[in-house]
Amino acid sequence: MTAKLSQWPLTSDGMRIIVPTFIQDYLSLNPLSKQCYPTAFGYYPKAGGHRMSREQHDDNLLMYCTAGQGTLEIGSQSLPVGPGDALMLPKGSHHSYQADIDNPWTIYWVHFEGELAGQFLDLVRAGKAFSPVLFMGTHSRLVADFESLIETRKTGYSRRSFVYAANLLRQMLTYLAVVAPAIQAKRLHDMDLDGIHALMEEKLHGQLDLATLAAHAKLSKYHFSNKYKALTGHSPIQHFLHLKMERACHLLDVSGISIKDVGRTLGYEDSYYFSRLFKKIIGVAPRQYRNLKRG
Repeated sequence: MTAKLSQWPLTSDGMRIIVPTFIQDYLSLNPLSKQCYPTAFGYYPKAGGHRMSREQHDDNLLMYCTAGQGTLEIGSQSLPVGPGDALMLPKGSHHSYQADIDNPWTIYWVHFEGELAGQFLDLVRAGKAFSPVLFMGTHSRLVADFESLIETRKTGYSRRSFVYAANLLRQMLTYLAVVAPAIQAKRLHDMDLDGIHALMEEKLHGQLDLATLAAHAKLSKYHFSNKYKALTGHSPIQHFLHLKMERACHLLDVSGISIKDVGRTLGYEDSYYFSRLFKKIIGVAPRQYRNLKRG
């Protein structure tokens, strides 16, 4: 079932595509698309007068504002929406939204359903940690993906094209889930995750302790560790070790240097300690890993 859509009068450069019921039925049964698939999508440029109110939302909705302003009302909250903001509204939510009168928003949007649609949305929203309005900034890749989604309208309702659209939607949602933590860390928690990770990459050939990372973030070790884990799901030192082992895998894959020298390259003089750590994180010993890759 397609959700209630706004009746905003389309301009010459606006788009509104409703996926036909027979295509939705096909997508809901196809194992390649049934987990998450679009039911409607479009593009509203400078959408003066655009407004929508839903007592009961029938599916999930992702909107991305590229210009202008608007407002979202959800529960007891009234949230401003501006350029770079993504709205993520799960199935069943009571909400209303509207474009600003003087500076109406330009938005891309997609309604979607599927067995795991809610989980994909939660992956982006990180459970309850984030507001329904999530600042993402300018992402040309996201705009390009929305444009590719809209291009599906030219295929004459080809089932294969809509299977592609369903998987493009999954890619869009998982891409947002990857970039959201760093953006939110900087915006909401004043933590530059990109800068922290760059420092980790710089120190892969040596050692790096929690005190140094916390000092870089200008936080105490306790607050830095707690904030980092809340944002990423793991401790900063654990992430640093994972980066080291990823580099070790790369060296084992592309070079012929000894396992002892791989360890030394990453700051481990004790090859036995390096091998034990590698096996603990990767699951097999370095020699076994190299033999498996060589097949």
